[in-house]
Amino acid sequence: MADRSLRGMRLGASSLQSEDGVVFHERAQFIYNCTSCGRDTALTFAADADVPDTWECRSCGAEALLRTGDTVATPDHSNEKAPRSHWDMLLERRTIPELEALLEERLAYVRARRGDAATTDKISA
Repeated sequence: MADRSLRGMRLGASSLQSEDGVVFHERAQFIYNCTSCGRDTALTFAADADVPDTWECRSCGAEALLRTGDTVATPDHSNEKAPRSHWDMLLERRTIPELEALLEERLAYVRARRGDAATTDKISA
């Protein structure tokens, strides 16, 4: 088996592609300052890219703000939606009186299964 080994090159260790004739895109470096831990993070973007005002801090995961010179950007959170809870989604489908009626039906069914009530018929939800 040793006499059949590949000779002359290490597999996957080096690339055959060269960087001759490759023109790299212009780049610009931007600094983000973390609001929680105060650390600075330097990120490189394309020179013509739209740079976001906020970035996630690499060390603590908090919101880091773009710093240009001595000024720190203020993010615009006006178009963000508040998260909807299960209760909010339930109220979109049913009203409070409907929910109270369903609760009474289910309580009657549970009481009937326990033997607390006289009726034993099942009520569908």
